[in-house]
Amino acid sequence: MDKQPFDSFRDHVKPAIRSKLEEFILLGYRDVSEEKVWNFLKNKKWRKTPELFVHEVVRDVLSLKVGDFMNYATVESFKKDNWFDSDEGKDLLKGLI
Repeated sequence: MDKQPFDSFRDHVKPAIRSKLEEFILLGYRDVSEEKVWNFLKNKKWRKTPELFVHEVVRDVLSLKVGDFMNYATVESFKKDNWFDSDEGKDLLKGLI
C-alpha cells in the first residue's frame, strides 16, 4: 500500500472526526468544529509528516486529547488577535503612552 498525502483521507475519516467532536461536546467544549480539529492535526500533529496511511490518520484523530487541542487553540487565538491594535486596546493604553 502506497503512502498518500493526509488531506486526501479527510473524507474517509469524517466518522472518526465526528466521534471526537461528540466526545468534546460531552466534555463541555462546544466551540470545536471539524475544521478546527483537522487544522490542529495538520498544523501541529502532522506538520513534519508529509505522508500518512489512512489508519494512522484515524489513530491520530481518535487519540486526540482535549487538553492538547485546547492548548493549541489558545495559542492560535493569541497569534491571530493583536488586541492592542483594537479600539479597546488603544483606549486602555492611552493613559500609559
